[in-house]
Amino acid sequence: MAYLIKTTEVYRVETEEQAKNFIEEQKQNDAYEITKYATERKDRKVKGEIVESYFQTTITKVFNDIKEPYNNITVTYEEK
Repeated sequence: MAYLIKTTEVYRVETEEQAKNFIEEQKQNDAYEITKYATERKDRKVKGEIVESYFQTTITKVFNDIKEPYNNITVTYEEK
């Protein structure tokens, strides 16, 4: 049997406020513990001029202790 220990997920949100709200929503989930998170502003430039800005939010979620795993977690992905 294989146990999922942790994942690192990267998301794109449009504003810093959305990034903060997204992180707070993720912290409320009891299925995992957030051990690390970061938000970074990204600018897309064309010929040296900023044409678009967004925020990259990275979250590390821990589901099990590596030494004593207790949850059998199945991850599924779906497109909305």
